[in-house]
Amino acid sequence: MEQQKLPPDGVRFLREVLKVDCKNASIRLREGEHQYGLARVIASFMFELHFPDVKDIIRRQYGEDETNDLQFVRKIQTVLKKMEKSGIVKILPKTKPWELQRYALCSFKFLDSDKNSVSFATEEQIEQTRNLVQSVSNQQELRNLDYVRLSLLMFIVVASYASILWSLMQPVIIPIVFVPSLLISVFCSLMLGKTLSKE
Repeated sequence: MEQQKLPPDGVRFLREVLKVDCKNASIRLREGEHQYGLARVIASFMFELHFPDVKDIIRRQYGEDETNDLQFVRKIQTVLKKMEKSGIVKILPKTKPWELQRYALCSFKFLDSDKNSVSFATEEQIEQTRNLVQSVSNQQELRNLDYVRLSLLMFIVVASYASILWSLMQPVIIPIVFVPSLLISVFCSLMLGKTLSKE
């Protein structure tokens, strides 16, 4: 299963969805109907940690040819809008203005308007998705830690080189300033190189 690059808000949203036990929906979710099929496809994308746009959904549900049919795309967008109003789907904000809107289920389990219990995920799939989300979250935290470490090292290197330059520009070199600055700059430069080579 390929892990998509999830933004931090995507990780938070998926965590919330995974916490929801069952959500009430104001439309029917019967197998064979558009809403049911679209919800199932969106769920399959979410198991891959991906929020699909309308063309992704159509491609997986109906095939590549249908993504070029503008009327069909509009019809599916209308159905998705209806699903959003009934609390099944959430339309996510665009990350870039030219992108298509992305969709996500508000829960993997629903109670539809006929009071039928509908599930788009097994307990095993929910657990696997929970583990993937945790893994991505841990990776993002490590990346943030590396960024902080890198910024701190760069700041120390620049400050120590500035201190060395200041010391060299004085009429008399002050060893108490020059030697520690030189040692710190060499040590932090080596650490910076080591950190950058990991990237």
